[in-house]
Amino acid sequence: QVRLVESGGGLVQPGGSLSLSCLASGRTFNRYAMGWFRQAPGKDREFVAAIRSGGSTYYTDSVKGRFTISRDNAEKLVNLQMNSLKPEDTALYYCAARGDWIPTFFPDWGDYWGQGTQVTVSS
Repeated sequence: QVRLVESGGGLVQPGGSLSLSCLASGRTFNRYAMGWFRQAPGKDREFVAAIRSGGSTYYTDSVKGRFTISRDNAEKLVNLQMNSLKPEDTALYYCAARGDWIPTFFPDWGDYWGQGTQVTVSS
């Protein structure tokens, strides 16, 4: 069983930065691939970024070069550094954990999900 708690969301102006964190419980955190997904109002949940237990990272095209995912296995933390934010990045951001790795990031990819943290990019 893994419990995930996100933090770090908020309101930021276009071009600004935010850092999201996901704190996990459980003794086998380092075995899980971790991901960030987001859901804007009226839209389906979509993949943002993922990181494997060994550190390989994956990003959706719209955030490449702007977002960085990282993990600290000792602290059971996953971070998403978001720079050069755009209004279209506005969404509820979810942290997810998956036990068996697959490189296809469908909306229900995670075995476990956090409750989400809101990111709003607006002037």
